[in-house]
Amino acid sequence: MSHHHLLPELRRIAKAAGQKIIEFHGSEKLKVQTKADKSPVTAADLAAHQIILEGLTKLSRDLPILSEEAANISWAQRRDWETYWLVDPLDGTKEFIKGNGEFTVNISLVEHRKATLGVVYAPIKDWMYSGCVGHGAEKISAGRQEAINARNITASGESVKIVASRSHNSEKLDSWLEALAENFPRQVRVSMGSSLKLCLIAEGKADIYPRFTPTSEWDTAASHAILSAAGGRVVDLDHKELAYNGKESLINPNFIALGGFPPQWLPRIQLKS
Repeated sequence: MSHHHLLPELRRIAKAAGQKIIEFHGSEKLKVQTKADKSPVTAADLAAHQIILEGLTKLSRDLPILSEEAANISWAQRRDWETYWLVDPLDGTKEFIKGNGEFTVNISLVEHRKATLGVVYAPIKDWMYSGCVGHGAEKISAGRQEAINARNITASGESVKIVASRSHNSEKLDSWLEALAENFPRQVRVSMGSSLKLCLIAEGKADIYPRFTPTSEWDTAASHAILSAAGGRVVDLDHKELAYNGKESLINPNFIALGGFPPQWLPRIQLKS
């Protein structure tokens, strides 16, 4: 069953959460706490979480919700979930704390371990991305809604845009890009925070995003759904599609997000642990 009809309400919920976050943005009084996994959390994260929780509960009372800010749900309880909401109320908390606009609200629907429906909202930029697998993806910006599609790479040697995190770089990434350069020496680096990296690929403004430092499932699910709807993929290093809720840990494996880029052109190298 397609849930495409839910997108307008999901966009409304995401925007409401984003507007609440803006109330905290740039505040010198914003208190930053550290969670058990050493990641930061603020009152803005928690306020957005509450808005999303209430909105999704009204929308579908029968579906469970897994949010970064309420992730203490045991594997025994969630392992049999077939359909559920996966939420990051404020993705890019580090970017939020720094005061730049590259943080987002992420809401996704996961069905049978696949991210099938997603909304990503960037409050400061007022960019709203959404998509449903099988129904396409769209972006709303400056009041204009338009369909978006990933860019196709049709031959080796083409110039490719590599999107990278503002907060995470690594020797593994450098090694992988060197291997990619054997067939694609013309590389342009584009920096972006939070899940906007995958959204850039979905709208054809970037081609590849390799990620070799830890992320959690709520970091990627919404933008993964949008990218899939736009004709792209998110794969692990064995080129298998990224799956959700298939293990006790909620940490993603290393992955590569790509638009219309044939996976056989991706380098296969042994990355140092």
